[in-house]
Amino acid sequence: MPTSQIIIAEARSWIGTPYRHQASLKGIGCDCLGLLRGVWRNVMGAEPELPPPYSPDWAEAGADTLVMAARRHLVEIGVAAFEPGDVLLFRWRDALPAKHCAIATSADTMIHAHDGASVAEVAFAPWWRRHLAYAFRFPES
Repeated sequence: MPTSQIIIAEARSWIGTPYRHQASLKGIGCDCLGLLRGVWRNVMGAEPELPPPYSPDWAEAGADTLVMAARRHLVEIGVAAFEPGDVLLFRWRDALPAKHCAIATSADTMIHAHDGASVAEVAFAPWWRRHLAYAFRFPES
């Protein structure tokens, strides 16, 4: 299993990458899933599957696609048990699917790509805590 330090260092190397829907190229562009995919490639190797094309409003279609994919490739843990280097999934309302992901860098910070902004390390503020729905750990390689 990659160490949390390796995962965090790789995620931090993406800071400043512009937001680009469906992209996953460090320094060129990525969305939140593209950031996670890029970190995976650089710490785990080849991606286990490529996502199909998706629209910006894909999660409103009803399927919890992001959670299902995370369960196929990551190790689910309780949201209260996340540690630095773990993957966090967020949903905007209880009835909606998770549609955003980030990588925890501490108990109080995370790295993510958000529409309209570059990849950044931000405070894991109360708003984010309220919307945290799932947490996952990278698997053993």
